[in-house]
Parts: sequence; structure tokens; C-alpha cells
Amino acid sequence: MEFGVVLQPNPPASRVIDLARKAEAAGFGYGWTFDSHVLWQETFVLYPLLLEATSSMVIGPMVTNPGTRDWSVIGSLFATLNDRYGNRTICGIGRGDSARRYIGQAPVTLPVLSDAMTVIKGLAEGREVEHHGKPLRIPWVREGASLPVWMAAYGPRALRLVGEQADGFILQTADPDIARWTFGSVRAAAEAAGRDPSSITMCVAAPAYVGDDVAHQREQLRWFGGMVGNHVADLVARYGTDGPVPHALTDYIAGRQAYDYEHHGRAGNPSTDFVPDSIVDRFCLVGPAAAHVERLRELVAIGADQFALYLMHDDADGTLEAYGRDIVPALR
Repeated sequence: MEFGVVLQPNPPASRVIDLARKAEAAGFGYGWTFDSHVLWQETFVLYPLLLEATSSMVIGPMVTNPGTRDWSVIGSLFATLNDRYGNRTICGIGRGDSARRYIGQAPVTLPVLSDAMTVIKGLAEGREVEHHGKPLRIPWVREGASLPVWMAAYGPRALRLVGEQADGFILQTADPDIARWTFGSVRAAAEAAGRDPSSITMCVAAPAYVGDDVAHQREQLRWFGGMVGNHVADLVARYGTDGPVPHALTDYIAGRQAYDYEHHGRAGNPSTDFVPDSIVDRFCLVGPAAAHVERLRELVAIGADQFALYLMHDDADGTLEAYGRDIVPALR
């Protein structure tokens, strides 16, 4: 299993860079950042700093979206970074939740996302694409340029698109039951599209907090159930509560009310009172190191290739240290 760390680009940027350095030293091969350009600092500005501060870590957003920047800008950004740092970037992408909704726009549609993935990847890898109704190619991209595009998804149609097109799948919950369903859906879609299902990298992304005070950990990580709940609410609106989406994912939002993005992705989010302890325990990794190793081994058996650790709590350094000492070596 590979490991990634997911960082929130809060100021000062020096803290984000310091955590990335520590994560690489602890055995993390991927450095991901949130991408909501108003809630947090502009994430693409930080990528040269993160690439300079690390030696081999692969850097990218978890996740960007096709609606806040022109696709040619995104493609050129990745192409420029790869030209300087040698194919050390990755593009996590989705329809857009906080980045879009916070500025008063809805998430983009799946057809738009599909077209955007084609254009961004094609431009970053030096191929000609059609964009804004005309053929377009970045002429200075070198031969051998590569940009993996991993798509975040939950619902049946989105999972199908992952299987048909994406290089990787990002599942934002560490629940094994949901992993089984989503991984299976992606693989079935890949096979139906004539692709090799094993060629799609499966990434599980979730908060983790190592220690013995589980009650405190739950309070620190309850925000994640609220964040996932935004996507689940969209699924329930589309498919209902008795549709194809498993009850393991949908039932817990029954008491969900309005969501305040001012506290998005932060411990103590007041919009997450509806999230029970059982969901925190299922969606996140809590408890001593041995409990983390046990859950991660279960996810590996299901097919997870990477665990991306969200570090939004009050002991980021301690958790990184514990992962580097006790958990990453056990899964390598």
C-alpha cells in the first residue's frame, strides 16, 4: 500500500510545506491539498514550493474541479510543473463541492467533467485536444510527459465514469463496506468499457488520528461525516433512499440540516451534530496504531492501493510520527 497525506492550504504556507516534508520523511509518497480557492489559499501557487521542499513526493489536488479555472490553464499548470520537476504531479478532480458552492455556483455535470478530464490530461501530456470548439495543443510539452487523472466519486453514474475514463479512483471514506461497493462498481464499468480494471488505482482518503483517547478523536474528526454528507445529500436527492446507493452510505444523513461552508473541513464544525460516533468510527481511522493497521489491511484486501490521510485535527505532527514509526512500515 502507498500512502498520501492530504493538507489544507491554510496560512502560513510554511506550515503546509513543513508537514509535507515530515510526511515524506515518514514514508508518504503523495502530497495532496484541498482546492477551494476562497476558503483557503490558492493551492496551485503552493505546488512549486512543495515540489522544491520534497525530493520525490507526487503533488496534486484532492480535488480540483473543471468550473473555477479554464481547462487549458489547469493543463498548462501541470505541464509546467512536470517540465520543471519531472512528472511529479497528479490531478485529483471531481464535480466541485466547496470550491463551487461557496462562490454561488453548482457542481459541474458529469459530461462536463468527462470532457475536462480528456482536455486536461491531453494538454498536459502534449496531445492535441478539442477545447472551446477548436483544436488545441501545448507545443512545448516534452515527449514522455505524464499526468495521472484520478476522479472522486460516490454515485452510480460517477463511478461508471471513473471506470470508463479515469486513471484512478478517489473514495473519500475508509468504510470497508462502501469500498467494496464502489470498487466493484468501478471495476465493472471498466470491464464493460473494454479497459483493464486492474489499471485503475484505488485510493481511500479519510482522516486518521492515532492515540488512546477515542472520544476526543471522534470530536476532532466528526467534521468529515459532515463533508461526506454534502455529497450523500446530492445522491439522495437524485436516487432517493431506496435507490442503488447502499444504506451504509445514505442512512446517517436523515437528521442533516443546513451546512455552513465557513467551517468546512475543520474540527469543531457546528454543522455536523447529526453525525453519530458510529459513522466517525466507520468513515475515519481512530484508536491506537494497531487499529489503523487492522483497518488498512482490510482495505488492502478489498483492493485499495493508496491510503490518503487527512490531517485536519489537533495532533497532526503526532499522527504523522506514529504513521511513520508504526503504520507505514507494517503495510509496506
